[in-house]
Amino acid sequence: MFRALFIYLSKARWARRWITGWGFSRRAASRFIAGDTLEEAIQAVRTLNQRGLHATLDHLGENVTNAQEARRAADDYLVMMDRICESGVRSNASLKLTQLGLALDYDLCLEVIQRIVSKAASCGIFVRIDMEDSAAVDRTLQIYHELRKLGYSNIGTVIQSYLFRSQKDVAALVSESTPIRLCKGAYKEPPDVAFPRKRDVDTGYDRLAAMMIDASLAHGARSVSQDGRLPPLVALATHDPHRIQAAKAYAQRVGFPKQALEFQMLNGIRADLQNALSTEGYPVRVYVPYGTEWYPYFMRRLAERPANVWFIVSNYFR
Repeated sequence: MFRALFIYLSKARWARRWITGWGFSRRAASRFIAGDTLEEAIQAVRTLNQRGLHATLDHLGENVTNAQEARRAADDYLVMMDRICESGVRSNASLKLTQLGLALDYDLCLEVIQRIVSKAASCGIFVRIDMEDSAAVDRTLQIYHELRKLGYSNIGTVIQSYLFRSQKDVAALVSESTPIRLCKGAYKEPPDVAFPRKRDVDTGYDRLAAMMIDASLAHGARSVSQDGRLPPLVALATHDPHRIQAAKAYAQRVGFPKQALEFQMLNGIRADLQNALSTEGYPVRVYVPYGTEWYPYFMRRLAERPANVWFIVSNYFR
């Protein structure tokens, strides 16, 4: 019930106007978000790097309403690439295609993301194309394949284990040595598209992780780069200790090297688990979002972990 409510609120304009007007809601969101500016995000990445962790930077935004907004978002990412290069931080980048106009004009989106990926390639930076709701999956994968045809190899994408189609998608992507970030999924999907039960989502997650590990092993088990900007082919995004343990056990059973198995977690969540995995020798990458468009992202974090709601409720009555 709570999950569905907060996913609904993430898209409701009236709720956005109301909730973003609460000063304490922005303070609550700061647990997950590095700050409003790129410089604040770069500093957050430096702090993570000092802990032995890598990062992926995401300039928050999605579902732009016109071409000008899409081009402006692309310009912001070009500045991000320059700052990653100049600062020397161990980070790559993540982005959402609806922020670059995917829902408005496919050709516009392809044009502006090509600018970003080209700039990133010149700096040796990997770009992860995030996956959004099920309606965007086909077009997102189409953009990815178009970029690959154009010769870009510094790109990868995301697969969500709660979608029925994901096993087929993973099978196709790993055959092309696609770097995949595997997550469970954070959108509200109809029962004919996604598994409604958590145990089925978890079972699917473990099955897809094993497929990715097997495929990476067959292709040489690429490790994370020394500068932290190029991830392995296998990136598992989860805070679930059971999913982590299942992946580790399977990797050990088939002789998969630790440096080829990257775990990814969200900024502000389970720093203890991040540190523990890093100490064990696994590459750990923290997803570091920044920017003023924090509301939808924050609502989806509450949907994933409703216990965070207590922070807002308790502060509302102070």
